[in-house]
Amino acid sequence: MKADAVTATKKLRIGLIANRSHQDATNSALVQLLHGAGPALQHLQAEMVIVGRTLDAIISHGLIDSCPTVERFPYGREGGLMKLVSRVVDKDPARAVDAVIYLIDPVDPSSVFPEAQALKRQCVIHRKPFLATLASAREWLELEATATGAAIDSKLNPAFELSQEGIALIAHDAMKESILVMAEKHFDLLDSFGYRYATGTTGGLLNQLAQKIKGAEAGKNWVTPYLSGPLGGDAQLAELVLDRQIRRILFLEDPHVARQHEADIQLLERAARTVCDYAQVISEVSGADRWLTLLTQRIAAQT
Repeated sequence: MKADAVTATKKLRIGLIANRSHQDATNSALVQLLHGAGPALQHLQAEMVIVGRTLDAIISHGLIDSCPTVERFPYGREGGLMKLVSRVVDKDPARAVDAVIYLIDPVDPSSVFPEAQALKRQCVIHRKPFLATLASAREWLELEATATGAAIDSKLNPAFELSQEGIALIAHDAMKESILVMAEKHFDLLDSFGYRYATGTTGGLLNQLAQKIKGAEAGKNWVTPYLSGPLGGDAQLAELVLDRQIRRILFLEDPHVARQHEADIQLLERAARTVCDYAQVISEVSGADRWLTLLTQRIAAQT
Protein backbone atom coordinates (compact mmCIF):
# COMPACT_ATOMS: atom_id res chain seq x y z
CA MET A 1 0.00 0.00 0.00
CA LYS A 2 1.07 3.63 -0.24
CA ALA A 3 3.77 4.51 2.24
CA ASP A 4 1.67 7.14 3.98
CA ALA A 5 -1.50 5.04 4.16
CA VAL A 6 -1.03 3.92 7.77
CA THR A 7 -1.10 6.84 10.17
CA ALA A 8 -2.07 7.41 13.75
CA THR A 9 -5.46 8.77 12.66
CA LYS A 10 -6.31 6.44 9.78
CA LYS A 11 -7.67 3.03 10.70
CA LEU A 12 -7.00 0.29 8.21
CA ARG A 13 -10.00 -1.13 6.38
CA ILE A 14 -9.33 -4.70 5.32
CA GLY A 15 -11.40 -6.86 3.03
CA LEU A 16 -11.50 -10.51 4.10
CA ILE A 17 -12.66 -13.61 2.28
CA ALA A 18 -11.58 -17.24 2.40
CA ASN A 19 -12.36 -20.12 0.08
CA ARG A 20 -14.45 -22.81 1.76
CA SER A 21 -11.57 -25.24 2.40
CA HIS A 22 -9.84 -22.48 4.37
CA GLN A 23 -12.88 -21.83 6.60
CA ASP A 24 -14.43 -24.80 8.32
CA ALA A 25 -11.76 -26.95 9.98
CA THR A 26 -10.52 -26.03 13.44
CA ASN A 27 -7.01 -25.68 11.99
CA SER A 28 -8.08 -23.92 8.78
CA ALA A 29 -6.10 -20.99 7.42
CA LEU A 30 -8.86 -18.61 8.51
CA VAL A 31 -8.77 -19.92 12.08
CA GLN A 32 -4.98 -19.81 12.18
CA LEU A 33 -5.02 -16.25 10.87
CA LEU A 34 -7.42 -14.92 13.48
CA HIS A 35 -5.82 -16.87 16.33
CA GLY A 36 -2.36 -15.68 15.38
CA ALA A 37 -3.04 -12.16 14.12
CA GLY A 38 -5.90 -11.26 16.46
CA PRO A 39 -3.61 -9.10 18.65
CA ALA A 40 -2.31 -7.26 15.56
CA LEU A 41 -5.86 -6.60 14.34
CA GLN A 42 -6.82 -5.30 17.77
CA HIS A 43 -3.74 -3.09 17.97
CA LEU A 44 -4.49 -1.65 14.54
CA GLN A 45 -8.21 -1.36 15.39
CA ALA A 46 -8.77 -2.61 11.88
CA GLU A 47 -12.18 -2.23 10.26
CA MET A 48 -13.02 -5.51 8.55
CA VAL A 49 -15.20 -5.88 5.46
CA ILE A 50 -16.01 -9.61 5.45
CA VAL A 51 -17.83 -11.59 2.77
CA GLY A 52 -20.86 -13.59 3.96
CA ARG A 53 -19.85 -17.22 4.48
CA THR A 54 -16.39 -16.23 5.72
CA LEU A 55 -18.04 -14.16 8.45
CA ASP A 56 -20.37 -17.07 9.27
CA ALA A 57 -17.31 -19.29 9.73
CA ILE A 58 -15.63 -16.74 11.98
CA ILE A 59 -18.72 -16.59 14.17
CA SER A 60 -19.05 -20.37 14.28
CA HIS A 61 -15.45 -20.69 15.48
CA GLY A 62 -16.07 -18.12 18.22
CA LEU A 63 -13.48 -15.74 16.76
CA ILE A 64 -15.59 -12.69 16.03
CA ASP A 65 -13.92 -10.81 18.90
CA SER A 66 -10.67 -10.94 16.93
CA CYS A 67 -12.20 -8.44 14.50
CA PRO A 68 -12.54 -5.00 16.13
CA THR A 69 -15.16 -3.66 13.68
CA VAL A 70 -17.06 -5.64 11.04
CA GLU A 71 -19.07 -4.73 7.95
CA ARG A 72 -20.86 -7.75 6.53
CA PHE A 73 -20.95 -8.26 2.78
CA PRO A 74 -23.26 -10.68 0.96
CA TYR A 75 -22.31 -14.26 0.15
CA GLY A 76 -20.11 -14.68 -2.92
CA ARG A 77 -22.98 -16.12 -4.93
CA GLU A 78 -24.95 -12.96 -4.10
CA GLY A 79 -22.21 -10.60 -5.30
CA GLY A 80 -20.11 -10.18 -2.16
CA LEU A 81 -16.81 -10.61 -3.97
CA MET A 82 -17.90 -8.25 -6.74
CA LYS A 83 -18.76 -5.61 -4.13
CA LEU A 84 -15.33 -6.06 -2.59
CA VAL A 85 -13.72 -5.25 -5.96
CA SER A 86 -15.75 -2.05 -6.00
CA ARG A 87 -14.48 -1.13 -2.54
CA VAL A 88 -10.88 -1.52 -3.71
CA VAL A 89 -11.39 1.19 -6.33
CA ASP A 90 -13.74 3.42 -4.29
CA LYS A 91 -12.42 6.97 -3.90
CA ASP A 92 -14.28 7.55 -0.63
CA PRO A 93 -11.84 6.75 2.21
CA ALA A 94 -14.76 5.91 4.48
CA ARG A 95 -15.79 3.10 2.12
CA ALA A 96 -12.61 1.99 0.38
CA VAL A 97 -10.58 -0.93 1.65
CA ASP A 98 -6.83 -0.43 2.11
CA ALA A 99 -5.91 -4.09 1.66
CA VAL A 100 -7.51 -7.41 0.79
CA ILE A 101 -6.92 -10.75 2.48
CA TYR A 102 -8.25 -13.48 0.20
CA LEU A 103 -7.22 -16.90 1.45
CA ILE A 104 -7.24 -18.81 -1.81
CA ASP A 105 -7.50 -22.56 -2.22
CA PRO A 106 -5.66 -23.20 -5.50
CA VAL A 107 -8.06 -26.01 -6.48
CA ASP A 108 -11.26 -24.09 -5.71
CA PRO A 109 -12.80 -23.14 -9.09
CA SER A 110 -14.15 -19.87 -7.67
CA SER A 111 -10.56 -18.60 -7.38
CA VAL A 112 -10.50 -18.14 -11.18
CA PHE A 113 -13.92 -16.51 -11.45
CA PRO A 114 -13.77 -13.07 -13.14
CA GLU A 115 -14.43 -11.24 -9.88
CA ALA A 116 -11.57 -13.07 -8.16
CA GLN A 117 -9.19 -12.18 -11.01
CA ALA A 118 -10.44 -8.60 -11.04
CA LEU A 119 -9.94 -8.28 -7.28
CA LYS A 120 -6.23 -9.06 -7.56
CA ARG A 121 -5.76 -6.91 -10.68
CA GLN A 122 -7.45 -3.86 -9.17
CA CYS A 123 -5.39 -4.20 -6.00
CA VAL A 124 -2.24 -4.02 -8.14
CA ILE A 125 -3.56 -1.07 -10.17
CA HIS A 126 -4.66 0.86 -7.08
CA ARG A 127 -1.53 -0.01 -5.11
CA LYS A 128 -3.14 -1.99 -2.35
CA PRO A 129 -1.86 -5.23 -0.81
CA PHE A 130 -3.47 -8.40 -2.12
CA LEU A 131 -2.73 -11.11 0.45
CA ALA A 132 -3.67 -14.54 -0.87
CA THR A 133 -1.95 -16.84 1.62
CA LEU A 134 -1.93 -17.29 5.37
CA ALA A 135 1.78 -16.48 5.41
CA SER A 136 1.33 -13.20 3.55
CA ALA A 137 -1.56 -12.05 5.74
CA ARG A 138 0.27 -12.93 8.97
CA GLU A 139 3.45 -11.16 7.92
CA TRP A 140 1.71 -8.06 6.58
CA LEU A 141 -0.36 -7.61 9.75
CA GLU A 142 2.73 -8.21 11.90
CA LEU A 143 4.71 -5.57 10.02
CA GLU A 144 1.91 -3.00 10.08
CA ALA A 145 1.28 -3.57 13.79
CA THR A 146 4.91 -3.41 14.86
CA ALA A 147 5.38 -0.29 12.74
CA THR A 148 2.79 1.44 14.93
CA GLY A 149 4.25 0.31 18.25
CA ALA A 150 2.96 -3.22 18.84
CA ALA A 151 5.26 -5.76 20.44
CA ILE A 152 6.76 -8.23 17.98
CA ASP A 153 5.23 -11.69 17.81
CA SER A 154 8.17 -13.89 18.74
CA LYS A 155 6.44 -16.97 17.28
CA LEU A 156 7.13 -15.48 13.85
CA ASN A 157 10.83 -14.90 14.49
CA PRO A 158 12.09 -17.96 12.58
CA ALA A 159 10.63 -16.58 9.34
CA PHE A 160 12.65 -13.38 9.85
CA GLU A 161 16.00 -15.16 10.11
CA LEU A 162 16.82 -13.98 6.60
CA SER A 163 20.22 -15.68 6.39
CA GLN A 164 18.25 -18.95 6.22
CA GLU A 165 15.62 -17.65 3.77
CA GLY A 166 15.19 -17.51 0.01
CA ILE A 167 13.58 -14.71 -2.00
CA ALA A 168 12.62 -14.54 -5.68
CA LEU A 169 12.87 -11.22 -7.55
CA ILE A 170 10.84 -10.99 -10.77
CA ALA A 171 9.63 -8.07 -12.89
CA HIS A 172 7.76 -7.64 -16.13
CA ASP A 173 9.49 -5.59 -18.83
CA ALA A 174 7.81 -2.32 -17.86
CA MET A 175 8.72 -2.90 -14.21
CA LYS A 176 12.40 -3.83 -14.56
CA GLU A 177 13.60 -0.30 -13.85
CA SER A 178 11.38 -0.23 -10.76
CA ILE A 179 12.81 -3.45 -9.36
CA LEU A 180 16.36 -2.16 -9.91
CA VAL A 181 15.57 1.08 -8.07
CA MET A 182 13.95 -0.89 -5.26
CA ALA A 183 16.81 -3.39 -5.06
CA GLU A 184 19.36 -0.59 -4.80
CA LYS A 185 17.35 1.22 -2.14
CA HIS A 186 16.93 -1.95 -0.05
CA PHE A 187 20.17 -3.63 -1.05
CA ASP A 188 21.42 -4.28 2.49
CA LEU A 189 18.21 -6.08 3.40
CA LEU A 190 18.13 -8.15 0.22
CA ASP A 191 21.82 -8.92 0.62
CA SER A 192 21.06 -10.44 4.03
CA PHE A 193 18.92 -13.20 2.47
CA GLY A 194 20.70 -16.51 2.29
CA TYR A 195 19.42 -17.23 -1.22
CA ARG A 196 18.25 -14.95 -4.03
CA TYR A 197 16.66 -16.12 -7.28
CA ALA A 198 15.38 -14.37 -10.40
CA THR A 199 14.14 -15.07 -13.89
CA GLY A 200 15.89 -14.25 -17.16
CA THR A 201 16.75 -10.65 -17.87
CA THR A 202 15.84 -9.48 -14.38
CA GLY A 203 18.47 -11.78 -12.91
CA GLY A 204 21.16 -10.41 -15.21
CA LEU A 205 20.25 -6.82 -14.40
CA LEU A 206 20.26 -7.49 -10.66
CA ASN A 207 23.68 -9.13 -10.86
CA GLN A 208 24.98 -6.08 -12.73
CA LEU A 209 23.61 -3.88 -9.95
CA ALA A 210 25.25 -6.08 -7.31
CA GLN A 211 28.58 -5.87 -9.13
CA LYS A 212 28.32 -2.09 -9.11
CA ILE A 213 27.68 -2.10 -5.36
CA LYS A 214 29.81 -5.03 -4.15
CA GLY A 215 32.45 -5.27 -6.85
CA ALA A 216 32.76 -7.30 -10.03
CA GLU A 217 33.69 -10.57 -8.37
CA ALA A 218 31.54 -10.41 -5.22
CA GLY A 219 28.40 -9.35 -7.08
CA LYS A 220 28.48 -11.49 -10.20
CA ASN A 221 26.37 -14.30 -8.72
CA TRP A 222 24.32 -12.20 -6.31
CA VAL A 223 21.14 -13.80 -7.64
CA THR A 224 20.81 -17.24 -9.17
CA PRO A 225 19.20 -16.64 -12.59
CA TYR A 226 16.73 -19.08 -14.07
CA LEU A 227 15.08 -19.09 -17.48
CA SER A 228 12.96 -16.14 -18.54
CA GLY A 229 9.29 -16.34 -17.61
CA PRO A 230 8.02 -17.16 -21.12
CA LEU A 231 10.59 -19.96 -21.39
CA GLY A 232 9.64 -21.58 -18.10
CA GLY A 233 11.50 -19.65 -15.40
CA ASP A 234 8.33 -19.12 -13.39
CA ALA A 235 7.78 -22.89 -13.37
CA GLN A 236 11.35 -23.47 -12.18
CA LEU A 237 10.85 -21.07 -9.29
CA ALA A 238 7.47 -22.62 -8.51
CA GLU A 239 9.25 -25.91 -7.78
CA LEU A 240 11.52 -24.16 -5.28
CA VAL A 241 8.46 -22.61 -3.62
CA LEU A 242 6.78 -26.01 -3.33
CA ASP A 243 9.99 -27.41 -1.84
CA ARG A 244 9.92 -24.53 0.70
CA GLN A 245 13.18 -23.06 -0.52
CA ILE A 246 11.57 -19.72 -1.46
CA ARG A 247 9.26 -18.11 1.10
CA ARG A 248 8.96 -14.61 -0.35
CA ILE A 249 8.31 -13.75 -4.00
CA LEU A 250 8.61 -10.13 -5.12
CA PHE A 251 6.89 -10.17 -8.52
CA LEU A 252 6.35 -6.68 -9.90
CA GLU A 253 3.51 -6.99 -12.39
CA ASP A 254 2.41 -4.73 -15.19
CA PRO A 255 -1.38 -5.21 -15.11
CA HIS A 256 -1.98 -3.14 -18.24
CA VAL A 257 -0.52 -5.41 -20.90
CA ALA A 258 -1.60 -8.74 -22.33
CA ARG A 259 0.76 -11.46 -21.13
CA GLN A 260 1.29 -14.43 -23.42
CA HIS A 261 2.69 -16.52 -20.58
CA GLU A 262 -0.15 -15.73 -18.16
CA ALA A 263 -0.47 -19.44 -17.32
CA ASP A 264 3.13 -19.47 -16.09
CA ILE A 265 2.53 -16.43 -13.90
CA GLN A 266 -0.53 -18.08 -12.41
CA LEU A 267 1.47 -21.27 -11.87
CA LEU A 268 3.94 -19.44 -9.63
CA GLU A 269 1.14 -17.79 -7.67
CA ARG A 270 -0.64 -21.12 -7.36
CA ALA A 271 2.51 -22.71 -5.97
CA ALA A 272 2.59 -20.09 -3.21
CA ARG A 273 -1.08 -20.75 -2.45
CA THR A 274 -0.43 -24.49 -2.30
CA VAL A 275 1.99 -23.92 0.59
CA CYS A 276 -0.38 -21.34 2.07
CA ASP A 277 1.20 -21.30 5.52
CA TYR A 278 4.68 -20.70 4.11
CA ALA A 279 4.91 -18.62 0.93
CA GLN A 280 3.76 -15.21 -0.22
CA VAL A 281 3.74 -13.04 -3.36
CA ILE A 282 4.08 -9.23 -3.35
CA SER A 283 2.96 -7.78 -6.68
CA GLU A 284 3.03 -3.99 -6.81
CA VAL A 285 5.65 -1.30 -6.39
CA SER A 286 4.54 0.93 -3.54
CA GLY A 287 3.36 -1.99 -1.41
CA ALA A 288 6.64 -3.79 -2.03
CA ASP A 289 8.65 -0.72 -1.06
CA ARG A 290 6.70 -0.35 2.17
CA TRP A 291 7.00 -4.08 2.85
CA LEU A 292 10.79 -3.97 2.49
CA THR A 293 10.99 -0.88 4.69
CA LEU A 294 8.92 -2.44 7.45
CA LEU A 295 10.73 -5.75 7.07
CA THR A 296 13.99 -3.92 7.74
CA GLN A 297 12.48 -2.39 10.89
CA ARG A 298 11.13 -5.75 12.06
CA ILE A 299 14.52 -7.40 11.62
CA ALA A 300 16.19 -4.60 13.61
CA ALA A 301 13.64 -4.99 16.43
CA GLN A 302 14.27 -8.73 16.59
CA THR A 303 18.05 -8.46 16.93
